[in-house]
Amino acid sequence: MKKLFTVAFMVIGLCLSAKAQENSVNNGLGFGFQLVEYQRDFGFGLNVTSPYFFKNQVAVRLRSNAMYLEHVKDGETDWTPYTNLTFGVIGVGGYVAESIRLYGEGGVICLLPSSKFSGKSTAFGGYGLFGFEFFMEKNINYFIEIGSVGTGATADRLPFKPIYSNGLAVSTGFRVVLP
Repeated sequence: MKKLFTVAFMVIGLCLSAKAQENSVNNGLGFGFQLVEYQRDFGFGLNVTSPYFFKNQVAVRLRSNAMYLEHVKDGETDWTPYTNLTFGVIGVGGYVAESIRLYGEGGVICLLPSSKFSGKSTAFGGYGLFGFEFFMEKNINYFIEIGSVGTGATADRLPFKPIYSNGLAVSTGFRVVLP
């Protein structure tokens, strides 16, 4: 956990030292939808991004995803739903052509697994990613993110106790940013 906070403060420090750049994107409160894959688990969800602060270089983001753990049950492939929640700090890395924002994000993740595959009611970990927001309009953007997630979570009620929500994390979706 100390490493996670160290990384978050480093991102904030870099953003504070970066020169603010004029751009044509909106830095207000944002709401969005995403499709995600954490390790082999597919999901979809909603996100809320705070208005940017510290010279429009830093924001915080909250996400909630409905995830599906793919596993074998009675000789058949089954997808069992569970939920994850993330809370992270965003640091803007720069802009390309005034309409593409580059950023990094890191934070904490909370899993709310199904009792069908886990004996635990929650699992916590961390995540980090790099993202690109493509502003097609001043208040609407599409985004692509890639990073990693680590929770140490295992499906202890399934044969071989497979890990889930660990490893590569990818996300894509869109956001609407309020003026």
